[in-house]
Amino acid sequence: MIDAPVRDARIRTTTTCESRSMQHAGAARNLRAMAAVCVTALGLTLGLPAAAASALTATTPATPAQASVPYRIETVATGLEHPWSLAFLPDGGMLVTERAGRLRLIDAAGTLNPQPIANTPPVSEMSQSGLMEVAIDPEFASNRLVYFTHTYGTKQANNTQLSRARLEGMTLADVQPLFLAKPAKVGGSNNGGRFVFLPDNTLVLSIGDGFDLREQAQNPANHIGKTVRLNRDGSIPRDNPYVGRPGVAVEIFTMGHRNMQGLTYDATAKRLFANEHGPRGGDELNLLAAGGNYGWPMATQGLDYTGARVTPYTQMPGTQPPLLVWTPSVAPSGMAVYTGERFAAWQGDIFVSTLVEKSVRRVKMMAGVPTGEQEILFKELNARIRDVRDGPDGALYVLTDEQNGRVLRIVPQ
Repeated sequence: MIDAPVRDARIRTTTTCESRSMQHAGAARNLRAMAAVCVTALGLTLGLPAAAASALTATTPATPAQASVPYRIETVATGLEHPWSLAFLPDGGMLVTERAGRLRLIDAAGTLNPQPIANTPPVSEMSQSGLMEVAIDPEFASNRLVYFTHTYGTKQANNTQLSRARLEGMTLADVQPLFLAKPAKVGGSNNGGRFVFLPDNTLVLSIGDGFDLREQAQNPANHIGKTVRLNRDGSIPRDNPYVGRPGVAVEIFTMGHRNMQGLTYDATAKRLFANEHGPRGGDELNLLAAGGNYGWPMATQGLDYTGARVTPYTQMPGTQPPLLVWTPSVAPSGMAVYTGERFAAWQGDIFVSTLVEKSVRRVKMMAGVPTGEQEILFKELNARIRDVRDGPDGALYVLTDEQNGRVLRIVPQ
């Protein structure tokens, strides 16, 4: 439980882009050895499969003109203000978050309730922040628990919070904050905010680097630029990789991240994947392993927004390289492993929604490893796509990130 509000942010910055880039470059020189030192000092054994040892760089986009499996797109609902996340209910309905702080209900017939669900906690909405992920408890049919992430605090001092509540009709009851990332940051950028349930009754949650705190992604004493692993009640699993190590935040599962907006668990391959925004290029697909260090900002294939190099290194000893790199940036958002039967040729593949490319990327997988083949889908929508989901009916579902956002269903032609 969280027993105090967010207090003053540790770092406030009002620098220009150029001076910020210089500031980061200086910090990078001072911290260059930090990634390897952290891994070595903590005595971690990463145990990643050999397939993760080299990155597959996506340099040739797949053609969207002819899909590998013909499809059609159906509209489920419209009138959603910048929808962020989608959760399927056992009765065939859906919960959808709107970034502005509203939780919406779509019934099994596809009708959007005109009234939002009551008692959703207030959020700090600005640029990228607000009400983000929503998911139902794996035992929702018996406990009615709903989990969600939102930005908590003020413009000058905020971070990502995980909360849960019990859904009673059109009201959230017993709203409980479970975890608040620390320290507080300034502004609404690079929040992370995705989470996924694992089969061991835990969940993994992504926390971004806050844009101006990126060197903190290599600081094991805080949550900036990390994933954290929690029990469903917010307590700390005893087998977390950093438990018992002095000066380390025990919630940490992995570190060295920039801004992860997609997480998915492949139950067949038993692997946890994350996608991650690079700065200017260098977007990544990563395979997450307990205790892994993924290099940011010590190693990246992206540039700073000014065009300056973030670091001279694309890889560093002691850090894990990505499975895939997207340059130019596609701005990955949601992510799902397709498990249905309606698109049999796509079973086991990873689908990544994108904001800048305005597409969904199908990443062909074999035994839980990317083959190098990709396909760009749904470009005809000409819309930023915030989320993609593997539906219980065998369809794919996407959310468009628009003022008049849509829930869309993709089915075979």
